[in-house]
Order: sequence, then C-alpha cells, then structure tokens
Amino acid sequence: MRRVAVIGPSCSGKTTTAGRLAAILGVPHVELDALHHDADWTEAPAELLQQRVREALAAAPDGWVVDGNYFGKLGPRVLDQADTVVWLDVPYAKAVGRVLRRTSVRALKRTELWNGNRESLRNALGRQSIVWWVLSRHRGFAARWQSRLEGRNVVRVTDVEAWLQSIQATESMSGNSNGSERQKTPPLAET
Repeated sequence: MRRVAVIGPSCSGKTTTAGRLAAILGVPHVELDALHHDADWTEAPAELLQQRVREALAAAPDGWVVDGNYFGKLGPRVLDQADTVVWLDVPYAKAVGRVLRRTSVRALKRTELWNGNRESLRNALGRQSIVWWVLSRHRGFAARWQSRLEGRNVVRVTDVEAWLQSIQATESMSGNSNGSERQKTPPLAET
C-alpha cells in the first residue's frame, strides 16, 4: 500500500484518517480540499484542479495518501493511480454530529482552513454550507460510488481506529518503518 485514495461522505474523517495513514506509511498527505478551495471560497475550475493534483502526485513518486472525492472535476484520475482505495463508511448520525460540532468549533475559533478561508456560523446554515451538504448528500454516497469502485482494491472501513492499528502493526512487523512493503487487502474488505 503506497498510493492510497481515502474517500467517503463529508465529515466521515477522510482528512484525519489520511493524515494518520500517511504518517504510518511515511508518504505525503495530499488534501484535495486545499487544492480545490482558493481564497474567498473560490472553487478551482476542473482543469486547474486536475493540474494541481497531477503536480502533487508527481511530487511524491514514492507514494502518497490523497483524501477527498471531487469525482465530478477529477474523474477517475486519483482512483486510477491508487493501489488502494479506503472507503470510510460512517453512519449518517455520526456524520451529522461531526459536521455540527466541527463547524461550530471552527466558526467560534475562526480556524483557518485553506488559503485564508474560515467557516462562520451565519454561513453554516445556508444552502451552500457543509452542514446542508452532509444533511442532503450523505445517504446517497454508496449508490454514487459503488460503480466507480468496481475492479479496484477497496477497503471499506467502519472502525477507523482498529483499521489504522492493524496497518501500524503490519508496517512495524515488516521491519520497515517507512512502509515500503505493501499490505495485501482483499477488494471491498470490511473492517
């Protein structure tokens, strides 16, 4: 496992999981949100996002962990280069709790996300907000992604902590802390 795409509905823990996995494997973490959102929440057009992703992956020839979906703008580019796709399968109620908690904390602390962007409580309740996105899009994720993942090495994860511990154990047992050995994972394995 050296080139990993971490996917899942919004607020499923993609960025946190990808960052931790990248550290275990000793490879760079590429956050698609950071490449997509320019200042003032301006979205990069498809061509620009594709170029940024190409450059980020080319800069990490020994492996990477990418988190995010953006299939509408990227198509299968990241999936086609990944040797493993980690699908974070989080229940709806958990994702809703996370988005409410995360958005509130970020807005109150004025946490900078990407390129100077910050969430606000006023914007959190609008139709363009991440809260609305989770409420309206979470339940359809599996249906939208099932066909996109056919024929790929997919690990469907329901318990992130247990799965990451198993990866860490596998990497440390290999005697190589930089994670140069691949873990064999069956397609659509559920953990």
